[in-house]
Amino acid sequence: MTNKELIRRVTELVTPICQEAEVSLWDVTFEKEGRQHVLTVYIDREEGVNITHCEQVSRALDPQLDAKVFDSLPPYMLTVSSAGLERPLIRPEHFQWALGKTVHLSFYKATNGTNELVGVLKSHDGVQIVVEEGGEEKTLAMADVARVRLYFEF
Repeated sequence: MTNKELIRRVTELVTPICQEAEVSLWDVTFEKEGRQHVLTVYIDREEGVNITHCEQVSRALDPQLDAKVFDSLPPYMLTVSSAGLERPLIRPEHFQWALGKTVHLSFYKATNGTNELVGVLKSHDGVQIVVEEGGEEKTLAMADVARVRLYFEF
């Protein structure tokens, strides 16, 4: 099973579980960390996510991952976590949710003399992103952007 297929199948399984737990699904990842693979389900809730929400989703999802279709996976650890304050914006709905919020962009190479930018997300269409920094709107090609995440100043 490809990584993309795994994420699609887990997303299908966990979406109703999240609805029942009164949280929303933010993302699903399957990554190798050192010698171990980690399947991570990121959840969100407007009022905040706590350990009880994570435990509820994990306990409901874990037995479903024992299905034969998942037998070809290497040994892995299941983790259910909050999307976090500085969550990555990956899917179109993430960018839609973040409109008007402050974001942090990292670039593959220096763009306009800098490797990063912090500003308010104005728009995103998958090809370009518009961010307002210091009262000035900047339109950037997504092909130049390595990562976008929500920005939280501590």
